[in-house]
Amino acid sequence: MSEMLYHGKVKQVWSTDDPDLIEFRYTDQISVFDQIIPSLIPRKGESLNRTSCHWFDLVNKRGICDTHVIRMSAPDRLIARRFDVVREPGAIDKSRENVFVPLEVICRHYLAGTAWRRFKRGDLSPEQLGFENSSQVHEGVKLPEPFLEVSTKFEAFDRNLEREEALEISNLHPEELDDILRIVLEIDNLIQEEVGKRGLIHVDGKKEFALGPGRVPVLVDSFGTLDEDRWWDSEALEEGQIVQLSKEAVRQHYISTGHHAELKVARDAGSDEPPIPPLPQSVIDETAVLYASMFERLTGQTF
Repeated sequence: MSEMLYHGKVKQVWSTDDPDLIEFRYTDQISVFDQIIPSLIPRKGESLNRTSCHWFDLVNKRGICDTHVIRMSAPDRLIARRFDVVREPGAIDKSRENVFVPLEVICRHYLAGTAWRRFKRGDLSPEQLGFENSSQVHEGVKLPEPFLEVSTKFEAFDRNLEREEALEISNLHPEELDDILRIVLEIDNLIQEEVGKRGLIHVDGKKEFALGPGRVPVLVDSFGTLDEDRWWDSEALEEGQIVQLSKEAVRQHYISTGHHAELKVARDAGSDEPPIPPLPQSVIDETAVLYASMFERLTGQTF
């Protein structure tokens, strides 16, 4: 009999009859700023699962790297390989196989979202982003080179890491981390190649990995969706307009209502967080349409 092993913000992980396999179940929940919104987005889970499976299939066909996906078991579920999870920083032996890498890799191609807000606060310099000076930097600018960052996975809030701390937390060999970063760039090239055919720009996104037999990197979790990645309309950008095609629009709703500011004050002070309010029905409806329509634009398939 299967049991739930893990409940994340928007998906659940269940055991199966095979101890080496697990089932991912995508819910219709939605989260922003590490808070789960008390509103459901109809068929969102199906959109995420089918979109992610589409990308895993293309990565497999291109031969970029190994992946954890075995098969889609339902429109909102997939069967995947199971890896050991070690949450204690630095506790993974350097020779261990079949283990989850406790890091997230973020790759940014344009300056947007959190990175733009960090730049405005002075937490990111023009030089770090690949520019010579600040006069070249503005929201939505294409970065001279992809900007790769590594963040924590098992802390209360995501925290960007310098290379040495990332290696300490994961106990990866330097060449293993470099291999993972190379794979991320290759996958992002594939993504932009595909979505560019349908008038989309892949702005940024995150990916997660495990180490399989022989400590070979294995792409896991989900990616290339509206939850993990940010997308813009390419025609609108050519006209100087940024059209958000991801859950960034939901983030902006809570920024405009003042909730994000209240949340930041509470977190900085270490006090209780204000509960996130439900979404208005109009935003729920718009978001459901967005997840359905973006599935079609991202994959070229009918939802």
